[in-house]
Amino acid sequence: MMEQELSALRNYALSLTHDLDDTKDLVQDTILKAYRYKDKFQAGTNLRGWLYTILKNSFINNYRRTQKRNTFLDTTDNTFYLDIPSHRIDNDAELKFIRKDLDNAVEALPTDLRVTFKLNAEGFKYHEIAEELNIPIGTVKTRIFIARRVLREKLKDYAFEFGYQMQPA
Repeated sequence: MMEQELSALRNYALSLTHDLDDTKDLVQDTILKAYRYKDKFQAGTNLRGWLYTILKNSFINNYRRTQKRNTFLDTTDNTFYLDIPSHRIDNDAELKFIRKDLDNAVEALPTDLRVTFKLNAEGFKYHEIAEELNIPIGTVKTRIFIARRVLREKLKDYAFEFGYQMQPA
C-alpha cells in the first residue's frame, strides 16, 4: 500500500530539498521510519498525510541538525569572516522550468481528468473524491489512471533525466 505513495513522496521531498540526492535520502528515511513505526499508524486514516508528516518532520530535523553542525563559536575579536556572506548561490531556474512544464502538462489534461487528478494529488481518498464530484468510485480510479498515463508520457524525458525510468535502448 505504501508503494503507491512513493511518487507523491518523491515529489514532495524534491519540493523541500531541491536536490535529487537529498530527495532520495529523505524518501528512504521516511519509508524506514514508516516501517519502524507502522504500529503507530491507525487503520482507516490518511496514509499519505501520515507519510507526509514523517517526511516533513525528518526534513526539519535534518535541517536543524545541519544548521547546528555548521554553527561554530569564534572567540576572537575579529568578526570580519563571520560577516562575509556565503559564496554559494543556489540556482533554482531549472526547477522552475520543470515545475512550469509539470503545471502545463496537468493543465492540458481534459477538465474531468485534471480535477480528479488534482484532488488525488492533494491527498484526497478515492471515496472522498467520488463524493465531492458525485461520481462512482470506479470512475475516479479510471480518471486518475488515465491522467497518470497521459502525464507519464508527456513528462517521460524528466523521468529519464532523474532516474525514475530507464531510457529505452
